[in-house]
Amino acid sequence: MKPECPRQQEIKEEYGSNVKLLPSNDQVKELQTILRDRNTSRSDFKFYADRLIRLVIEESLNQLPFTKCTVTTPTNELYQGLKYQRGNCGVSIVRSGEAMEQGLRDCCRSIRIGKILVESDADTHEARVVYARFPEDIAQRKVLLMYPIMSTGNTVIKAVAVLKEHNVLEENIILSNLFCTPVACRSVTAAFPQMKILTSELHFLCPNHFGQKYFGTD
Repeated sequence: MKPECPRQQEIKEEYGSNVKLLPSNDQVKELQTILRDRNTSRSDFKFYADRLIRLVIEESLNQLPFTKCTVTTPTNELYQGLKYQRGNCGVSIVRSGEAMEQGLRDCCRSIRIGKILVESDADTHEARVVYARFPEDIAQRKVLLMYPIMSTGNTVIKAVAVLKEHNVLEENIILSNLFCTPVACRSVTAAFPQMKILTSELHFLCPNHFGQKYFGTD
């Protein structure tokens, strides 16, 4: 087994073992840079956001449980492999989380995807759930919760609370995230220490314009 890189070890010590960082390299750093650059055009933004989303989704899927299986090859040889356990689904936090849905569908054919709409009160800034639609058997599923930008953690905390109200086990939730601030990570892990978080970066500067830029509403 390869030793953990110092960055991941630091995150484990600071936030716990359920917070995972997308393995970093120059390509990932370039994608993060493009998405933060105010001069990036909308078409380029969407293109490179989709690339980073795909990387995050792929790594999030690595957090799901696998079972051993045996298949027969075209030469009639037996191959000992792995397959996903049944019972996975996605849930996007509307609207920015919907940007990650296609990336999940590209990786998991016919996967079921639910939605949660959380809005903040204009006066109190308190998050409240406006709409939620899930697969009927979501309580028996592993859930990939998709939300690209986490600045405070309030929206995610409210969304996870709704999932738990629908009897989803905290340890069955994996948050797929692109950018997260340290404050948000601390808030979410304190509220739900058994939930897994997979993010591409922990940084105090969060590209909060993501949803508007991705969907062309800026």
